[in-house]
Amino acid sequence: MYWNKDIETISRKDLEALQLKKLHKALQATSTTPFYKKVFEENHINIDAIKTLEHIKDLPFTSKNDLRLSYPDGMVAVPRKEIVRMHASSGTTGKSTVIFYTAKDIKDWADLVARCMVATGATPDDVFQNMMGYGLFTGGLGLHYGAELLGCMVIPAASGNTLRQIQLMQDFETTIIHITPSYCLHLVEVIRAEGIDPYAMTVKKAYLGAEPYSEATRKKIEEQFGIDAYNSYGLSEMNGPGVAFECTYKNGMHIWEDYYIVEIINPDTGEVLPPGEEGELVLTHINREAMPIIRYRTRDLTRLIPEPCPCGRTHYRIDRIKGRTDDMLIVSGVNVFPSQIETVLMKFPEVGNNYQIILDRENNLDRMHIKVELYSKLFHGDIKEIERIKNRLKEALKALITINPRIELLEPGSLPPSEGKAKRVIDNRTL
Repeated sequence: MYWNKDIETISRKDLEALQLKKLHKALQATSTTPFYKKVFEENHINIDAIKTLEHIKDLPFTSKNDLRLSYPDGMVAVPRKEIVRMHASSGTTGKSTVIFYTAKDIKDWADLVARCMVATGATPDDVFQNMMGYGLFTGGLGLHYGAELLGCMVIPAASGNTLRQIQLMQDFETTIIHITPSYCLHLVEVIRAEGIDPYAMTVKKAYLGAEPYSEATRKKIEEQFGIDAYNSYGLSEMNGPGVAFECTYKNGMHIWEDYYIVEIINPDTGEVLPPGEEGELVLTHINREAMPIIRYRTRDLTRLIPEPCPCGRTHYRIDRIKGRTDDMLIVSGVNVFPSQIETVLMKFPEVGNNYQIILDRENNLDRMHIKVELYSKLFHGDIKEIERIKNRLKEALKALITINPRIELLEPGSLPPSEGKAKRVIDNRTL
């Protein structure tokens, strides 16, 4: 099932011709903005010399810091009167990164999200409950507009208030939920605590996003909830959700190349890597009027999957995000991604849904402390059993990350539940 079969199954040759045409238009637009006009002049860039898609490597990268430097509107390519909306990142470090949209940009974004949803088998008969945050965050409104365009009944529940979420799901027979993976795990725990069988509910699909998570976490959600969970990828700088999405085959996320030119680079050298090699994802938005962005370094680590998908879509897929170049932990000189630790934890049936990684420095040495809840149905309070689980976890983690962490197993419900993006890492180290 397709939303727009002609574009989703377009030949590579025609797709690349379309990309080049859109790239030229995007470059013309960006060259009028204060930010890119200055960048192109400083780097002696002649946009008319970009004759092929391969020439995009001659253009400079754009970083999150560049968006902050151009705050509030140094990258805007249209008059202010044509802008109908803005979104912004949380701005946890420095200024927020702000993205602007024309009416066409909003319509195109909704169209792209509808395309993503149809790829998972969604139809106008579905009831879509959106448990993501609204407001300046792109996650809520992005899926909301796409689901409405598809024809679904949309419940704009936003995040939190778990008992009310469950009531809405029951009263209106929700079939699809949009949710962070950590909150989904918490949600299913509360459903069980309320004496409700998750398998007896009407929910069939969950769209997961907004935070890193492992394949093991996805499997745990599917098993505990009895649903299909789909990986999605988006970032506010590229619109928000809808940049890439899994289809029903769930073997990589289709990244929509009529909207984005996709590159994978070596994060240290900037060298463009061939399909199949893992590196940092770089995206050029070629379909946005208000704010096209050239060669944006996402800091997300993945790889391109060039092999054809059985669904028939011809756009490249990206593998699940392994981690970020800027959330990599360096512990005693070892590079560790939180997602690696999560992968190990979630493979243990005795482990619950909530955990925290705490880093400290004692006597100038790094120490890793992992707090993890036990699974309520398998928690019996037996000390010997707990020690066995703890030792197995330590061995599995040390085999993967070569670090010997301290493991603390907790009773179910001991850690604060997540109703939004989970705070998995607490780094208390000081030099």
